[in-house]
Amino acid sequence: MTMRIDCRFYESRTYSTKETVRMCRLDLAPEAPWRCPADCPKYERKLIDGGWVHGSLINTPAPDAPHLDEHAIDLLDQAESIINTAGPEIISEVQAQRAEGSQRSRKRRWWPFGRR
Repeated sequence: MTMRIDCRFYESRTYSTKETVRMCRLDLAPEAPWRCPADCPKYERKLIDGGWVHGSLINTPAPDAPHLDEHAIDLLDQAESIINTAGPEIISEVQAQRAEGSQRSRKRRWWPFGRR
């Protein structure tokens, strides 16, 4: 089985480097971009694509799946959990920095030419 490109949660993006990312928006396809689970509980057929015209990239096949042993799969799972754990902390730090920067900009004086 391959990725179900007709699922409403399937997403693909092509970047300026011509690299294409294929994924499940719900993160329910642990073997993305190669395979969706055979009995995915959230699979829903896309209904909105009826009248759309798609470019040539929509149905390009994913590259061949690499052979991963159990150690590589465990390593990738650990890396994903590290990123998922660190993500909220990083986001809160960035938001705090942005809030601090906006407070500084509000404290500026209205007269731009210095003191009189």
